[in-house]
Amino acid sequence: MIENFWAGRSTLVTGAGGFIASHLVETLVLRGAQVRAFVRYNSRGDPGLLAHLPPEVLRRVEIVTGDLSDLPAVRAAMRDTTQIFHLGALIAIPYSYAHPAQVVATNVVGTLNVLLAAHEQRVARVVHTSTSEVYGTALRVPMDETHPLQGQSPYSASKIGADKIAESFYCAYNLPVVTVRPFNTYGPRQSARAVIPTIIAQALTQDVIRLGNLDARRDLTFVADTVAGFLCAAQTPGVEGQTFNLGAGMEITIGDLARQIIALVGKPVEIVLDAARLRPEKSEVQRLLSDNSRARQVLGWQPRVGIEEGLRITVNWIAEHLALYRPAEYQV
Repeated sequence: MIENFWAGRSTLVTGAGGFIASHLVETLVLRGAQVRAFVRYNSRGDPGLLAHLPPEVLRRVEIVTGDLSDLPAVRAAMRDTTQIFHLGALIAIPYSYAHPAQVVATNVVGTLNVLLAAHEQRVARVVHTSTSEVYGTALRVPMDETHPLQGQSPYSASKIGADKIAESFYCAYNLPVVTVRPFNTYGPRQSARAVIPTIIAQALTQDVIRLGNLDARRDLTFVADTVAGFLCAAQTPGVEGQTFNLGAGMEITIGDLARQIIALVGKPVEIVLDAARLRPEKSEVQRLLSDNSRARQVLGWQPRVGIEEGLRITVNWIAEHLALYRPAEYQV
């Protein structure tokens, strides 16, 4: 890690109001970068999860609004920046079942616009965000970057499309793009559409936790470790065109995860299967387990926060921010 790499660097983060991106923005500011945060416009002037940054950090962020599907807006946001982190996306899998066209417009066309603007403006590097969902259910474990891609939901298919467009811009235009593929990131600020905040918020407020598939296995990575992987992908020389898994390399079933969270909460809570939360059978990703050896060897990255520590931090944060959650509702 080059300690002073970010000092004074002009940096754009798309999707900056989101979970991982808000932590990335905060870390970049603390490392001295000049950060422009691209957030989707809304009439409330709501910057999303950036609102939870410490005021002294948020004051140093230039927030610009727009939509990834609007190429002129993306061009304007990227002007005079050299380092691009592209995290903007619609990521809710249940939502993608209901609105696949919107998901494709944001995730595929939006990524194309980011790449077009980056190519026009000759940026130093684009870090493109993929997802472990592009692998689908594991055909072999652990899953390295050569694992087949399987579009088991409209969301995962849209991200496969975005990944391939990013790959094509590297091959066709020599755009300096690096793809990172996080595995199930969790931590403070994550919304209730993700499984860990869903479990925690229910366990803190109810006697019953309602969940979908309890046997699905996931590879969980604490958000600070994921952010460290993004920074490594941006500043390691000679890795353009490559893809890197950012996963802990350990798996846990959703049922065992819920039991571990209940133990941390410290009160008796029943786990109940809720059929409404199940994915369509052929769309369910039953197992994800990363092989992170490429990121370790090439980027010098490794996860540092264990699952017990990460869950404890997350439980404490959600307990202090319960007003942000609606535990009785299934949020997609």
